[in-house]
Amino acid sequence: MVQAKNIHKYYGDLQVLKGVNIHIKKGEIVSIVGASGAGKTTLLHILGTLDKATSKADSEIIINNTQINSLKDKTLAKFRNEHLGFIFQFHQLLPEFTAIENVCLPAFIKGTKKADAEKRAKELLGFLGLSERYDHKPNELSGGEQQRVAVARALINNPEVIFADEPSGNLDSESAESLHNLFFKLRDEFGQTFIIVTHNKDLANMADRKLTMVDGEIIN
Repeated sequence: MVQAKNIHKYYGDLQVLKGVNIHIKKGEIVSIVGASGAGKTTLLHILGTLDKATSKADSEIIINNTQINSLKDKTLAKFRNEHLGFIFQFHQLLPEFTAIENVCLPAFIKGTKKADAEKRAKELLGFLGLSERYDHKPNELSGGEQQRVAVARALINNPEVIFADEPSGNLDSESAESLHNLFFKLRDEFGQTFIIVTHNKDLANMADRKLTMVDGEIIN
């Protein structure tokens, strides 16, 4: 599902990634752990097409048989919208929009009809236990509820891969445990692949595979 070969990243003279190779199978939940500054989030952003690797002759990223390196910006943005989902530590919901409006945004960008997008959003919010919260704005939701709205938003276009960066880092322990279990339920229900950067040991150890990064390299 996701293959990356010889991925480097420099910021000026600072080398953040040092030839990373990674292969993640369809339906796998993989956690990436390591100390702050090890390059975890940089790698996640590059794999998720939010950032670009420093060009090397033999570097490549393939997601669901699509060669990402060769896509132009507009095509890449379309691919990202239609095939990838993102969950961040801070939910990044738009405060002026309701839960259902926030969830529908990626579908509207894709060009989905309003009625179809709202139907799918309600299905997802219901699945996530938020059927009574459709019309609530973010400031009317708990932290765990806001993060579940963000999960629904990530799922609205039925992406093949979900990228999560410290998804439970801003939650209390009970909400974090609920979110962690939800990822596995989603994988079993919808078949998505998850790549999760986390400092949470419980979540990291729940994953099908745990990869450890040290100084810009995956060591296991």
